[in-house]
Amino acid sequence: MPQTQPIVDMRSRPSFLHPFFGAAPCAPSYEVVRWLNKRVGGRDVDHFARARDADGFIAEMDAAGISVAVMVARSVPGVRVPNESLAVLSDASGGRLVGIASVDPIELGREGAVEAARHAIRDLGMKGLNLDAGFYATPMKADDERLMPLYEVCVECGVPAFVMSGPTTPDLVYNDPLAVDRVARTFPKLPLVCCHGFYPYVDAMVAVAFRNENVYVSPDMYTFSPGGGLYVEAANGFMRDQFLFGSSYPFRPMKQGVDDFGSLGLTQEAYEAATWRTASQLLGLALQEASVSPLPVAEKKRAAGAAA
Repeated sequence: MPQTQPIVDMRSRPSFLHPFFGAAPCAPSYEVVRWLNKRVGGRDVDHFARARDADGFIAEMDAAGISVAVMVARSVPGVRVPNESLAVLSDASGGRLVGIASVDPIELGREGAVEAARHAIRDLGMKGLNLDAGFYATPMKADDERLMPLYEVCVECGVPAFVMSGPTTPDLVYNDPLAVDRVARTFPKLPLVCCHGFYPYVDAMVAVAFRNENVYVSPDMYTFSPGGGLYVEAANGFMRDQFLFGSSYPFRPMKQGVDDFGSLGLTQEAYEAATWRTASQLLGLALQEASVSPLPVAEKKRAAGAAA
């Protein structure tokens, strides 16, 4: 694969995995994918239709310059992506695709969810565990006691926990970044990746990251939404090593995500940390610094101006 620098996409799901991601052109969910692409500024709202299998998906990655895509599973009513399916894709990808497991503690119960999480991480080789707190049949906040055993599994297995959030949470009461603060302080050695960055509560998310170095902010497609500039401001300061790039494919085009991210005004150090250094450390990817190229000259000047 032609490669000028490593880029890790921390939130990317092949569209063929589930109708929710655009696998069925005749399903209502297909139009929802197109609609959300429009809402978050996607210029090609049909881009996800190109990649109908793993080869097509990796071709999209290549065109965007993405080295590794992190596939975050979902296990909520209406969107069940088996961990085994992600494991098969990951194993066959030669290191290009990384799977993050997901379990539903409401469906499986406490013991069943713990057992499924351990199996996915230890036996299937998943690199983390996703928790869809506000999306379960019985919604909850990220610090709900029913989730604590799953955080404990992550600590035990040495993997990060991914916490789902964002404005599509069915009831925004549960999209609460302050709940992450309690989790971070209860498990100070557990990396917590906040998917969608608890948008639109950007200021509170940034405050939680300020207080807790084990909190990582991955706003992905919402980086480019109104108010998202505060993520970037923080990343150019104290949050440099806690900010992560994600395309949110199929809900925004991969290449547009990479291009737009390069135009945010991040310093060179913040850009490298967000696009690969921090993710490589979190997930044990062992990416090589020797393959890194600098930001384009125009972006370097813009970043210097933003830091001035």
